[in-house]
Amino acid sequence: MQKSPLYGKLYPMAKVVIEVSKNANENNASLVRRFSRRVQESNIIQKVKNSRYNKRKESKLTVKKGALKVLTRRKEIEKLRKLGKIR
Repeated sequence: MQKSPLYGKLYPMAKVVIEVSKNANENNASLVRRFSRRVQESNIIQKVKNSRYNKRKESKLTVKKGALKVLTRRKEIEKLRKLGKIR
């Protein structure tokens, strides 16, 4: 069965596999502790929590407005620098 190209986008955590095998003379509590530590190190839970809610892309208008604000701020700062008001 071949996976579609959307598979990674729809199921971003499907690629992560964490495997822990029980060592000799190791009790179950330490095995669970080792597994939990591996899960924490891989940031799986944090990634899932971050992608829990759908975030919309910014509209083109808001992106343009933000870019214009940055440009006007830069011009104002450059003008103040030339006047010697700021360094």
